[in-house]
Amino acid sequence: MGPHSPPSPDMFRPRLDEPINRKHPRGRLARLIDWREIHRTFAGHFNSGHGRPALSLRLVVVLLDLQHAFDASDEAVANTWVENPYGQFFTGETYLQTELLIDPSSLTRWRKRIGEEGVETLLALTIEAACKAGMISKASVGRVIVDTTVMPLAIAHPTESRLLECAREHTVKLADEGEIRLR
Repeated sequence: MGPHSPPSPDMFRPRLDEPINRKHPRGRLARLIDWREIHRTFAGHFNSGHGRPALSLRLVVVLLDLQHAFDASDEAVANTWVENPYGQFFTGETYLQTELLIDPSSLTRWRKRIGEEGVETLLALTIEAACKAGMISKASVGRVIVDTTVMPLAIAHPTESRLLECAREHTVKLADEGEIRLR
């Protein structure tokens, strides 16, 4: 920058890496995840050469990871990202963003492109980084417990004949109690 150049608009904005606690789990994971491996694995899914340029692969990967970690909807995870500097730092942002950089529906399209196997690969890379950081132990991910209990839904819809029969019986009972004659 020359002596007479105007100052950069970002010159007065604090960098995200300055105010955050670098020991925060998302800050630690941001440094430990092998982003080159993720790029190598998934970049081929998103180079169509048509339409507008693809979004940052790291942004989408982190949003999918956060979505899985917090069991959040596409819209909820995108909106939370705007409000959370740790999530933004995790995605590689330099400065705090105040607007969504992605349409929440894009996450659905990305999940379809990489498929179930791709989502599992992302999860495995995140777990590997978390193990390296000592955030979780290998023993905690060595065994999976799955609850396969299936409970029938206790939902009765107004169109069901059983519900109509219950209503008819109740009406007849009330009519008898009120000594009302039904045809």
